[in-house]
Amino acid sequence: MKSHPSPHLVHRVLLALVCSVVGTAARVNADDEISFNREVRPVLASQCFACHGPDEEHREADLRLDVDEAAIEHGVIEPGDPDASELVRRLFSSDEDEVMPPPHAGTLKPEQKQLLRDWVQSGAKYDKHWAFTPPTRPAVPTVTQSGWARGAIDAFVLDRLAREGISPSPEADRMTLVRRLYIDLIGLPPTPEQADAFVSSTDPHAYEALVDELLQSPRYGEHWALPWLDLARYADTNGYEKDRERSIWPYRDWVIRALNEDMPYDEFSIKQLAGDLLPRKSPDDLIATGFHRNTMLNEEGGIDPLEYRYLAMVDRVATTGVVWLGLTTGCAQCHTHKFDPITHTDYFRLMALLNNADEPDYAIPDPTVEQQRRETLDQIERLESQLADVFPIGDDASATFESEFAKWIRSQEAVATPWQVITPTEMKSNLPRLELLDDGSVFASGDTTKRDEYELTFTIQQSDLPITAIRLEALPDDRLPEHGPGLAFYEGRKGDFFVSELNATLGDAPLNFGEVTHNYRTTNDGNSKVRPDNVFDGDGSTGWQPGNHKGERLHLVMNLQQPIETPGELRIKLLFERHYVASLGRFRFAVTSKPDAVASQLSESAETILASAEDDKERSEVLRREFLRTTPLLAEARKPIDSLRAKLPEPTTTLVMQERPADHPRPTYRHHRGEYLSPKEQVSPGMLSVFVEDEQRSPKNRLEMARWLVSDANPLIARVTVNRAWRSLFGAGLVRSSDDFGVQSEPPTHPELLDWLSVELIENGWSIKQLHKWIVMSETYRQDSKGTAELVQMDPDNRLLARGARFRVNGETVRDIMLRGSGLLSEKMYGPGVFPPQPPSVTELAYGNFKWNTAKDADRYRRSIYTFKKRTAAFAAYTVFDAPTGEECIPQRNRSNTPLQALTVLNDEMYFEMARALAEQTLAKQTSEDANDSPTEIATSMFRRILTRPPTIEETQMLTAYFDAQKQRLVSGQLIAAEIGGDKNASADFAAWSMVARVIMNLDEAVTRP
Repeated sequence: MKSHPSPHLVHRVLLALVCSVVGTAARVNADDEISFNREVRPVLASQCFACHGPDEEHREADLRLDVDEAAIEHGVIEPGDPDASELVRRLFSSDEDEVMPPPHAGTLKPEQKQLLRDWVQSGAKYDKHWAFTPPTRPAVPTVTQSGWARGAIDAFVLDRLAREGISPSPEADRMTLVRRLYIDLIGLPPTPEQADAFVSSTDPHAYEALVDELLQSPRYGEHWALPWLDLARYADTNGYEKDRERSIWPYRDWVIRALNEDMPYDEFSIKQLAGDLLPRKSPDDLIATGFHRNTMLNEEGGIDPLEYRYLAMVDRVATTGVVWLGLTTGCAQCHTHKFDPITHTDYFRLMALLNNADEPDYAIPDPTVEQQRRETLDQIERLESQLADVFPIGDDASATFESEFAKWIRSQEAVATPWQVITPTEMKSNLPRLELLDDGSVFASGDTTKRDEYELTFTIQQSDLPITAIRLEALPDDRLPEHGPGLAFYEGRKGDFFVSELNATLGDAPLNFGEVTHNYRTTNDGNSKVRPDNVFDGDGSTGWQPGNHKGERLHLVMNLQQPIETPGELRIKLLFERHYVASLGRFRFAVTSKPDAVASQLSESAETILASAEDDKERSEVLRREFLRTTPLLAEARKPIDSLRAKLPEPTTTLVMQERPADHPRPTYRHHRGEYLSPKEQVSPGMLSVFVEDEQRSPKNRLEMARWLVSDANPLIARVTVNRAWRSLFGAGLVRSSDDFGVQSEPPTHPELLDWLSVELIENGWSIKQLHKWIVMSETYRQDSKGTAELVQMDPDNRLLARGARFRVNGETVRDIMLRGSGLLSEKMYGPGVFPPQPPSVTELAYGNFKWNTAKDADRYRRSIYTFKKRTAAFAAYTVFDAPTGEECIPQRNRSNTPLQALTVLNDEMYFEMARALAEQTLAKQTSEDANDSPTEIATSMFRRILTRPPTIEETQMLTAYFDAQKQRLVSGQLIAAEIGGDKNASADFAAWSMVARVIMNLDEAVTRP
């Protein structure tokens, strides 16, 4: 459950921020009209709303200051008359018992008090928060410096700069621009040849042509998928203690493909939120719903699975709010939001929209896999048809196929049992949905617990009698985890079940069972807790389990001590009680009149044919195949067949959402204080009331919600999307708080620009590539990032955009830059996560002694987005550069600067390898081109492969001097092998150039977007 800081702490933390905002956005002169949103609301939000805001549970004196009607009705504000307003009197009071805010919560500056007094004097006009009003297209300002502005973006920026009396910075040089574009749009640096081609081009459209080229690169999707996966909290493992591996990489690949195809953002969103509900859904639409399957899954034995499902829903509500609304909806989990108009009930109504989905594994259709399966099965069938030729066995000439087959037939006929399927007339469970199928079997779905109970009622007719035994069949089903027959969803136990107890009554009389058999041997046969007769022992910790036979048809035959000889109502209860969810997913009951029935190990078809006693050609052929597949006489001969069957290719699976059947919706309740154990009244699905006041127009399911979120009715969606793109390209958004556009957020630095871009995005078909192109084509983007000392002092955070942005790239891009520069980068796309080199100690302490099996082939050099991501032992080289672990939605990464980052690039095994490759490939180029480059030329080549630009004369002198010094160390025996990657046989030149490569890779410029 979330914990929140006290209102007083909120006051103190926000006070400094608000003061700076008010100061920045102050009126040009005292005669200007006071802006409620820009000036007044930030003060009230920081000092008043925690106690006098939307949250009625924690509201003091039943006074709301966030709504004008409530404040005026309460009598604390008299518009136009500050002297008669209790609010103003309290602000200026010197009495510590009545001054507001209270002394322990902080104080307002004199100018802030005067601002509020002037606001009341002017009529105390309230305005709706800017983010809750739909964006409209503002007029593009006319600017005097029109030669600088290339379009609307520049006009808005230049207009603001002119009002501040500041001039924009000059355009960056072309070498800087080409590196900036490459890193921003595809996350890789240009090669020296690519950079030189752009710099030397005389084509006036060369810049735009390069932008278009990079936008069409397949590397674009790989780069831009990374921030989206941060939002999606993507990882390749489940999280929590066990943190076992999961298969969800197809979702990651779907994101990359969608971005490369420039899928419109509204469609991109709808498919991820509700692809399973689309009218003509495709496999890709189902894969897309993995967005909300990225939540963590707890597999610990002692947990309540329903509680952790609830916590996953809490995560989904918060994530949906951040990604598509830019609001901290998660704050309303425990109570009505203290600042934004999101009620506690609204929170759970939003949860109800997301809560009506089941969470299956989806086997992705793959024609290649299907073809391979057919070919393998055909090969198996051919080999099985040849098994009869193996006879006679050994030296026994009498052991002919026909004689052994006849013996087998007689032995099987002796125990063959005719079974009659019985169909339940009534089915109950504690929670799972039980569905009767056409073959008389029951399919269970929906939510499960660690103690599920099924109760089935059958009507026994006179024609069924007598009944001497009852059979429980556990049946595989492709809808179940790993084909079932069980509902267990934990890694390593998928498809498992555990029948703890079974009891039956006829009318009110209990039935007693005698001998019990099942049709397989299990790896747990020696375990006294796992035996078929344990289902009658009254102990929930013992029972019947499939062992290593998941995905097969299994059955339990239970002979009655006394036959059923009278019609009546047969009631069978099944208990599944285990420290993990282990209920049956598909099962069926049958009865027989044959005494001493035993479980047959034959296939269902062979068992049925034997029991029917009919004799025809088809019967003989079915039984012949069954004999060849099962007789111990051919165990050795069947080994090649068994090996092929074990290697049958299986389709790739991924985690998806699937809406529950209309007749079995999942109810959602408001939970008092957000506690799982405190459900109160049931709530209906619906959007936040601040946006949808009319209940009839509110979304009723995930698809309607998804469509609403990307519709004109949502005033935030385009702004949040534009701001996210702006932040990625400028290091900070037009709204600084990417996850919060609510009352507590700073206002946009350029509100008209934000709205203009938002309207453009919508009207141009939600093209994210077009949005990126608008931004990078602007002169604002092209500015030099250096800035004058005066400008940096005046605007240290570059809020006015008077210079270009310069910032450290993320950890994955650091590695990709080095891979590209060293020549090692593999361009292979898609597929399961890979394992680049990292210290073994990173994963040694992870649960289960997780082994990081470092790739030995080209997978070692795949782009960083394909690195296997383990939540409890994240890839160290990314983590030190502030990469998230995938445990929660991250709208904006931290950007730190620590010695550990430099030490990683300097000493990590994989960076060692890249430095050696950089040196090796640079030197190899000389040999291949029969060149005899000077040390200066070699140093220049290495420098440019990492930093793009040519080095200065001073830089080349320093590098060659360093090369000479390291070479001398090696010759004199002072350079230890560890410093050059452990190669004792390396030549002096190669070793020294490897050291130079390490120096270049460790320059700040190497990990910085210019």
